[in-house]
Amino acid sequence: MTQLTARTSAPPAVMAVVAVGVLLSGFDLFIVNVALGDIAVSLGVDDLSDLSWILNAYAITFAALLVPAGRVSDLIGSKRGFLAGLLVFTAASAACALTSDLGALVGFRVLQAAGAALMIPSSLGLVLAAFPAESRSGAVRLWAGLGGIGAALGPVAGGVLVQADWRWVFLVNVPLGLAAAFVGWRVLPVTAGHPGTRPGLGGAALLVVTVAALVLLLVEGPEWGWTSSRTLAVGTVVALGLVLNAAAVTRAAAPIVTPALLRTPHFAAMSVTLLAFHVAFGAMLLSVVLWLQDVWDLSALRTGLAIAPGPLLVPFVAVYGGRLIAVIGPRAVIALGSGVFTAGVASWALLAGPSTAYAASILPGMLLTGISVGLVVPPAMALGTSQLPPPQHGTGSAVLQTARQVGIAIGVAVVVAVLTAGPPGAEAFATAWWTTAAFALLAAATTFTRSAR
Repeated sequence: MTQLTARTSAPPAVMAVVAVGVLLSGFDLFIVNVALGDIAVSLGVDDLSDLSWILNAYAITFAALLVPAGRVSDLIGSKRGFLAGLLVFTAASAACALTSDLGALVGFRVLQAAGAALMIPSSLGLVLAAFPAESRSGAVRLWAGLGGIGAALGPVAGGVLVQADWRWVFLVNVPLGLAAAFVGWRVLPVTAGHPGTRPGLGGAALLVVTVAALVLLLVEGPEWGWTSSRTLAVGTVVALGLVLNAAAVTRAAAPIVTPALLRTPHFAAMSVTLLAFHVAFGAMLLSVVLWLQDVWDLSALRTGLAIAPGPLLVPFVAVYGGRLIAVIGPRAVIALGSGVFTAGVASWALLAGPSTAYAASILPGMLLTGISVGLVVPPAMALGTSQLPPPQHGTGSAVLQTARQVGIAIGVAVVVAVLTAGPPGAEAFATAWWTTAAFALLAAATTFTRSAR
């Protein structure tokens, strides 16, 4: 069992500190989007492909470093990992706000993502350590539900802060991060590290390169063209990396992801479920933003407000969904949630039109998708981590998070491919939403795979 030197730490206090870190990292996946126009004017950048790296650098680095960072958390202890990640993230946020050069801003976004990657697996390790076994599943569901608040408030907060200055989307992280670090040093439980056999640097680097190349391929493939030389080159790196990583898992003396971890009950099945569901989630989020801004011509702030009702439901559904889990079981709840998601995006395909009202067409699906995320992600994370041994809390949670990030990247690529395949308009969006619904149904099907039992 994980050893605590401060078992008297109150679980609510631990959750409060962890929540700040999770929310800050989630904000920066969403809050910067609405500031891109102002950043472009301020820095004198007019090339959208260059500007997009403010977003892409964070997404690629975050996904690529999650698993190595999770292993680091297991080696040094969750408290040290969380606080180190939080301080790196906070310092990088301040640097982002102070820079006047695009290249430097992208570099500091990479550093920001590295801090977030260390912070997130460590945060779940702290939750698993601080809560007793009988309430751990509910705590993990709440932890997972925090992402919904970040998704809901990120665009709205970004729209408000940009009215003052785009630099505030980064500066807002500084006082919150410092306060959380100070309180966290005092209240977070001190978890012992599990040195074990340290993975080789070569294996860690191989995994980082493979995940980074995969996300890069998904992010830039639509822009480069799927048959371009750059796309094919990166695709070759991904294919070779997947083969070498598979060989490392089965044959290396100290793989970063061990076969024992993959054989943990529920873990592999929930990884696949989260991957499939987040393909649908990433596709849904991008498609509805594009619809609201490009078809209905809403401002960034109004778009954020239009999206917010769904994600705001996530933490409430995550907490109270435990009652439903007790009745029908977690796998049935996850499948139900995937079905609700399917109904939500299908309603857009059937109801949304260039002249339809928000309340009659988009809002019902927004609420349904918010409910579904609360029914799927928290219990899937709780089930996936339920049998993890303490020495692999960080690594295991990082693998699940990586599945989510890669799924979102795939979903974005799918929507871009569908919307650019034919003439733009309502029919193209309907096709994208039916495709999204199909991935949600796939997530429901994976829930009942044999390895989930």
